[in-house]
Amino acid sequence: MDNIDIDRIIEMCWEDRTPFEAIEYQFGLKEEDAIKIMRQNLKPKSFKVWRKRVSGRNTKHMLLKDSTRFKSTHKRKL
Repeated sequence: MDNIDIDRIIEMCWEDRTPFEAIEYQFGLKEEDAIKIMRQNLKPKSFKVWRKRVSGRNTKHMLLKDSTRFKSTHKRKL
């Protein structure tokens, strides 16, 4: 995986409205793999802040969201 893909995964992980299922669909990474990438590429404090922010968050999981839309028209085409 190149740096551009890693940067995009990190960006998608930080986005509140982007579910982990969208990351899996686009990059083939499960939630646990996305978490590993975040742990490896963020400073420890930033990782803790991110984990606290997304833990238990409905919008990070498609099954818990009201909407089925997960992709901005300005993002990479799937």
